[in-house]
Amino acid sequence: MNETTLHDLSLQQANEKITQRFLAAVYGWMVAALAISGFSAFLVINSEAALLFIFGNKLVFFGLIIAEVLLVAGLSAGIRKISFTTAALAFIGYSILNGITLSAIFFIYTGGSITRIFLTTALMFSVMSIYGMTTNTDLNSAGRYLMMAVIGLVIASLVNMFLRSSSFDWLLSFITVGVFTGLTAYDSQKILQISQHARQDDTYRKVALIGALKLYLDFINIFLALLRLFGKKR
Repeated sequence: MNETTLHDLSLQQANEKITQRFLAAVYGWMVAALAISGFSAFLVINSEAALLFIFGNKLVFFGLIIAEVLLVAGLSAGIRKISFTTAALAFIGYSILNGITLSAIFFIYTGGSITRIFLTTALMFSVMSIYGMTTNTDLNSAGRYLMMAVIGLVIASLVNMFLRSSSFDWLLSFITVGVFTGLTAYDSQKILQISQHARQDDTYRKVALIGALKLYLDFINIFLALLRLFGKKR
């Protein structure tokens, strides 16, 4: 084996390691965010003072939701300008806020039901993520339609806030499961493609954060939709 071949082989192995580290960072941040959200929800549920402060005043609860939306929008829009540390803190902050607002589900559904739906979501997410990374099918075109469907879901959900139709809500939940299950595969494929060009610098560390955020949102949306469809209420 000549010197050039050895150099190419070493370079390939180095690139593979960087790719693996990038993917590990993406999924590591995503799992960490889910754990942070779960822990935040647990703390809220077990604190009478927190429950009274958050759910005793609608302005506080909706203020937290607005803060979540602004934090995600700001993180996504400003990711190129901010430092990795700032991006990481914003991501952690969003995970905490989301956990606080998600604690409301414990008032509506039984603990066993929440656990069962969470595990079901984890299984569905894992299968679709693996599919997205292993399929030879280009999911780019599907991703564009799925993103359009997300916009449609947001608009329809806002409309249903006024209609208060349980049948329409059931339909939206069913569609949401399908759309975000598809997005899981699409986002996973995009992340894999990006990982093949990853470098060990702050830019790609921030890209890994955004990838984790997308997968986290896919997971949470599937989980909540399945909970609305199959969750056992108290």
